Amino acid sequence: MLLSKTYIHDGEITMSTGTATHSDKMSGLAVNGGTPVSDKMVPMIAVRIEESDVEAALGVLRSGMLAAGKNCLAFEEAFAKASGAKHALSCANGTCALQIPYEVLFERGDEVLVPTWTYIATVSMVVARGGIPIWVDADPVTYNIDVEDAARKVTSKTTAIACTHLYGNPVDIDAVQTLASKSGLKVIYDAAQAHLATYKGNGIGEYGDATTYSFYATKNMTTGEGGMVTTNDESLANDLRLVRSHGEIAKYTHDRIGYNYRMTDIEGAMGLSQLTRLQAGTETRRSNAKKLDAMIAQIDGLAAPTQTEGAESAYHMYAVRIDLDAFRVEDEATFRDDFCKALNAEGVGSAVHYPHSLTRQPVFERMNAPHQIVSDRLAKTLFCVPIHQFLDDTQVNSVGEALAKVADAHRAG
Repeated sequence: MLLSKTYIHDGEITMSTGTATHSDKMSGLAVNGGTPVSDKMVPMIAVRIEESDVEAALGVLRSGMLAAGKNCLAFEEAFAKASGAKHALSCANGTCALQIPYEVLFERGDEVLVPTWTYIATVSMVVARGGIPIWVDADPVTYNIDVEDAARKVTSKTTAIACTHLYGNPVDIDAVQTLASKSGLKVIYDAAQAHLATYKGNGIGEYGDATTYSFYATKNMTTGEGGMVTTNDESLANDLRLVRSHGEIAKYTHDRIGYNYRMTDIEGAMGLSQLTRLQAGTETRRSNAKKLDAMIAQIDGLAAPTQTEGAESAYHMYAVRIDLDAFRVEDEATFRDDFCKALNAEGVGSAVHYPHSLTRQPVFERMNAPHQIVSDRLAKTLFCVPIHQFLDDTQVNSVGEALAKVADAHRAG
C-alpha cells in the first residue's frame, strides 16, 4: 500500500499519488516512528549577538560609565526616528515601559479597555496601577483587540484603551483612534512584538498617546532586557521621564512619586548596534512570511495570519490557526498541542502563544473576569512556527512541508 508523501518545489506543495489510509499516514509521522521532514531542528527562535554588539557593550564596560548615559540617549533618538515618534525614553524592560505611561495617563479606579488575547503584562500593569480592566474580545481574523466590542463596553468611567500590536501585526489604528476621539479615551499601544511595524506607510510610533516596546532576549531586536516608551507629546514625555527616575526634577529634589526604571548604558549601546540590523531582519521576516503564506494556502484546515488592512506586520511571531472541523479531533482541548508535538518530531519547532486567554488566568479568574468566546477559541487553535530572519530557504520549506505532512495525516475523511 502506497504512502502519501509531501513535496515542495518553489513553494508549491504537492502530495504524491497513492492509496494510503488514515492509519498509514499517522504511522508515517515522525512522532510515531516515521522519517522526519528535517533531520536537524528548525529553531522556533534564534538570538544572535554579533561582534559589533559585543564591542559596543565592552566599550561601555571599559569606560566605567555604566548607568544610563550617552548611549541610552543616542539609542532613544535613533529609535524614535525609526518608529516615527518625536520622543523616546529607554527603560529597564517592556513591563516597565507599560507601567510608566499607565502611571501618568490614568488614575486609580479608572476603567481601561484591555484585550483578552495578549501577554499578561498589558493588563497586569493596569491592575498594578489601580485601574479596572474592562475585558475586550479578540478580532477573529487578526487576533488583535475587537474595536467594535470595545465600543460596546465604554462607560462614563472609561478613560483609556490599551491595545497590543499582537505578533507584530498592528491593530486597526484608525478604528481605535476614532473610538478614542469619540469617547475621550487615552490610547496606549503595546508594541512589545512590533518593532518597525507600519500602518498606512507610517511608523506605529506616530499614533496614540504612548507606544511601548520590549527588547527582551527573544524579541526581533534585543538588549537582553530593556524597553522603550515613545510619544509625540512633549509634556507627556517630561512626565514619563519623571516617573522613570524617582520623580526627580533636580538632584535630590522630587516632584512626584516615581521609580528606578532606567536602562543601563550597556543595554543602550547594544540597542544602538542591534538597531542598525533591524530593518534588514524585518524585511527577511516579511519575505519568509510570504513564502509560508503561499504554502499554507495549499493546506486544507490551516490558516495563515491575516495582516490588518493598511498595516505591515513586523512578524515577531507567525501564528497558524487550525480549523478543528477539518481534522479528526477526539479532544479539542489537546488536539492543537498534539499537532505541535508532531511538528516538533518532524524537526520543525513550534510554540503556543498563548495556552490561555487572560480571563482564564487564575489571577483574573479570582477577580471574576468574564470569559470571551473568540479568545477562548484561539487558545485551542493557534500555534506559532519559525519565521525569524536567520532561516534559510531550505528551513522555510521544511516548515511548510512539515505542516502539510502533519495536517494530511490528521485530516478528516
